[in-house]
Amino acid sequence: MRLAIPRETHPGENRASVTPETVKKLVRMGADIVIETGAGAGAGISDQEFTAEGATIESDRDALLGSADMVLRLRKPELAEVAKLKPGCIHVSYLDPFNEHELIREFAAKNVTAISMEMIPRSTRSQKMDALSSQANLAGYTAVMLAAAQLPRIFPMMMTPAGTLKPAKVFIIGAGVAGLQAIATAKRLGARVTAFDSRPVVAEQVQSLGAKFLEIDLGDTGQTADGYARELTPEQVEIQRQAQKAVIADSDVVITTAQVFGRKPPVLVTADMIEGMAPGSVVVDMAAETGGNVEGSVPNETVDVNGVTIIGTGNLANLVARDATTMYANNLFNLVEDTWDKEETKAFVLDLENDILPGCVITHQGAVVHPTIKDIIEGAN
Repeated sequence: MRLAIPRETHPGENRASVTPETVKKLVRMGADIVIETGAGAGAGISDQEFTAEGATIESDRDALLGSADMVLRLRKPELAEVAKLKPGCIHVSYLDPFNEHELIREFAAKNVTAISMEMIPRSTRSQKMDALSSQANLAGYTAVMLAAAQLPRIFPMMMTPAGTLKPAKVFIIGAGVAGLQAIATAKRLGARVTAFDSRPVVAEQVQSLGAKFLEIDLGDTGQTADGYARELTPEQVEIQRQAQKAVIADSDVVITTAQVFGRKPPVLVTADMIEGMAPGSVVVDMAAETGGNVEGSVPNETVDVNGVTIIGTGNLANLVARDATTMYANNLFNLVEDTWDKEETKAFVLDLENDILPGCVITHQGAVVHPTIKDIIEGAN
């Protein structure tokens, strides 16, 4: 079975979908690995490192895509590239299926089986395939490092003959994977950390990392079956804003991580809250690319609002591309290896009776087969 890995062409994207280590394991399983020239360059991996583990390097992108039985990549493809895949090919990447209706229809029309990495179910068994979590983990770390670089003071308390410096106060909104890693990183740097999440059940996790959990009574919130925070009502969002206002004003750094899968995130830090922060304070809006949690944030830019630095840098995991590549490549390998027939066909088996694949297979055999995505696309027609 031929597994093809195209080079990522999205501007500024440095991550890749394989490492020499995962190539080695896939080749041992019997896969024929073909990688586009320069696919690993952004992550510091040369073509020679891939060929040393048994991969073939291909400079013709169209030939690479057209010969693939399975395509492994990070970003969703351009619409025109779907036509270059042969019927029956399996395509695995991020797809944004809630919003990319035309792309999903094209996969179905060309009889390509599309697997969305965003849709990997959240279960104990699928943790090793969960790319959203692996990349969010690194993003949470990177958000704190960006804030630390911009803040005109240090994070830890420091006692010196010249005087004692108090620890920086960091407030993190959202205690999912990114938020928890941000909490842990800020604590390691010596900051005094407070965090809030609409799911009271995560308070213990926040406290176990040494942070204070901000108690706000939002009424019934809970979480989805997959462990994500439920979307708050407008009334609940307003209660949260007002309760956080004083904490934000007293913080040196605010990091927002709240995103709603497939929809625009809520605005949690308003312009009047920014006005209440001291000059020199830093806000990192981790949701800036998808609509933003912070009024005044600009996607992929750092701006100054009344002396407060607001960082809207997107694709934060890309800033640590080597480790992000390692984690994403392992996610992909674990997905492929899970149903790979190592004995007879030496191929990936698309087992829709499996407990993971039905949740992330979007199109198959010429149709949109994921029930939720199918309903959304049909409803949009």
